Amino acid sequence: MEYIYHFEKLEVYQLARQLTVKVYQLLKKFPPEEKFALCNQLQRSAISVPSNIAEGIGRLAAKETTHFLEIAYGSLMELYCQLQLSVDLGYISEEDFNQIRPLFFTTSKLLNGLHKAKQNQS
Repeated sequence: MEYIYHFEKLEVYQLARQLTVKVYQLLKKFPPEEKFALCNQLQRSAISVPSNIAEGIGRLAAKETTHFLEIAYGSLMELYCQLQLSVDLGYISEEDFNQIRPLFFTTSKLLNGLHKAKQNQS
């Protein structure tokens, strides 16, 4: 049987991974001149969300866990802002953004809930 880490079972982690994949798919629509600018920022923000959830859950102290969950939330909001700007700049459509938007809301809601639960442990 294959071992599964605790964070892999969390719905918020799974959604953050889905969000990252969807962002990478959207990046294919960007012009080549954005490859090392906004695309790079979007990639970093997207990857930061599930990465910090995993790192936070991997920490033994609840205070450290909440710190990494706060970073994940900040990256999620940064990513949301960058995608809004991508619409403003005409790199993706409003429809593209609206299709991915529900993932943001669900992920942020679950992340906030997990953060509060971990804060109560400290």
